Amino acid sequence: MEDLKTKKQMPWFYFQKLLKKASPPYWLFLLAILLSLLEAITGLIVPIFTRDLIDQFSSSNLQGHLIALLLAVFILQSIMGGFSYYLMAYIGEKIVANIRTALWNHVLYLPIPYFDRHESGELMSRVTQDTYALKALVTEHFANFVSGLVTIIGAVLILIIIDWKMTLILFIFVPLAILLIMPLGQKIYKISMQTQDEMASFSANLGRVLSDIRLVKSNLAETVEKKKGNKKIDQLFHFGLKEARIQAVVSPLMATIIMAVLVVIIGYGGIRVASGELSAGSLVAIIIYMVQIVVPFSQMAGFFTAFQKAMGATDRIQKLLNSETESSTGQENIDFYQPIVFQDLSFAYKNEKMILKDIHFEVKPGQTIAFVGPSGAGKTTIFSLIERFYPPTKGSIKLGNTDICEFSLFAWRGNIGYVSQDSPIMSGTIRENICYGLDHPVSEEDIRKAAQLANAAEFIEKLPAGYETEVGERGIKLSGGQRQRIAIARALLRNPKILLLDEATSNLDSDSELKVQNALHRLMENRTTFVIAHRLSTVINADFIIVVENGRITGQGTHDELLQSHPLYQKLVSQQMQNLAPAND
Repeated sequence: MEDLKTKKQMPWFYFQKLLKKASPPYWLFLLAILLSLLEAITGLIVPIFTRDLIDQFSSSNLQGHLIALLLAVFILQSIMGGFSYYLMAYIGEKIVANIRTALWNHVLYLPIPYFDRHESGELMSRVTQDTYALKALVTEHFANFVSGLVTIIGAVLILIIIDWKMTLILFIFVPLAILLIMPLGQKIYKISMQTQDEMASFSANLGRVLSDIRLVKSNLAETVEKKKGNKKIDQLFHFGLKEARIQAVVSPLMATIIMAVLVVIIGYGGIRVASGELSAGSLVAIIIYMVQIVVPFSQMAGFFTAFQKAMGATDRIQKLLNSETESSTGQENIDFYQPIVFQDLSFAYKNEKMILKDIHFEVKPGQTIAFVGPSGAGKTTIFSLIERFYPPTKGSIKLGNTDICEFSLFAWRGNIGYVSQDSPIMSGTIRENICYGLDHPVSEEDIRKAAQLANAAEFIEKLPAGYETEVGERGIKLSGGQRQRIAIARALLRNPKILLLDEATSNLDSDSELKVQNALHRLMENRTTFVIAHRLSTVINADFIIVVENGRITGQGTHDELLQSHPLYQKLVSQQMQNLAPAND
């Protein structure tokens, strides 16, 4: 029972925690609430002036100053309402901006395994749609809730003073409405949670398809993706209908209660006015106060709906913020002039079979090491462990006598350059891509020098906009060889101590491969370099080559040594020689 109670309280606890994290401008918040309260209090004066005005009409004794006062109250109420609304809107936007900033800053430092488990669209939904639910609560509903509460309390007190018998009617209908509406709030909360989950799933699917739209079209997958998307849209449609069904009960119910209250009050009040027990002005004032009570009360139904949605959003946002991020602690000063030792290294993804098994070798500073072997042998996984995307399941990677996990993660990665087969290019300019990741100003001279060394300056300077050329999403406006050379220029600009080359020249034509190879040779100078290559011609000059099969090292040595002693290596060389033979005829 205690656990159930705690579980129900968690969203509210998370909401408070999230608001505190958002650091809203509390003085502005208090000012907005104060203005909202003054607006409510001013509104409570209007029926009294209206009563006196009507009674003066009845007695043909109309006073001009009363009309002027009524107009002044209306103007004052409008001004305070306008300022209150703007301030609450500002606070809502500020809260959401701060929460989005916290989420964005958190997401960027989540570890790679988290992204393996969650699609990017799901995270996008948390940062955009869930935060919007919080903004809607603060901006559109909270001020109205507070002022409505004050209006209800004030109106009830004044009604008791004017006529307690008429007020008694209100106390019969309002509790009845509350009892009917409260259970529906819990249903809206559950539906809201399910809707947000489904929306996150839909966003994830949308991001997946749009990011690989060329793959979709080249494989004629439009029909398949259309079915998947339509299914998710249909599910969202049904969740929307579920919420609409509840609102279809709540809204008419509230309207019926309001109408019933007004009918009873007008009927009963009319009888009392006819008998002389109540003045016409007092009856009008009572009706206005009743409306001032009933309207905020009906608006509160909207507040509770928005509140339940915000609680669902808060729960998900807080779970994301509670996810463990990569730690930046550790030694900042790293001496890279030491051997890198892979000591009995084994690795498996969570709850899966071992991908790497008892890997052991040593690399001296400045050496070039090549990994060869069949696809799926574990070569790229070794690179992921060097970059500390994943912790080893067993064993360690050491720099000298120090486990690399003891170094600051950002200091370690800051000294690694990575060039892959499909070197990622971000949308933006060529200049932005060459400088990508550097948080300090880079001179024009350094950018051009890096481009020249990477054999990229020639094609860049031929472009109409030069270094300011937009490359398109994922660099689609550039060829594979051009993207590779920009990636090499980026690595040269970082001046890394360790270099990782993952199939860096595969899938390139002869001319592009030659240019990329020349650029890579410049990049590899005086750096410890790890190379993965299917084309053995690119690694025969490595200091030593490691053959990886089924996650194990089955041989290591120079090209000549492996050619004499290792069956798989002999087979790989033989196959590639045969593939090259027709081209040489």
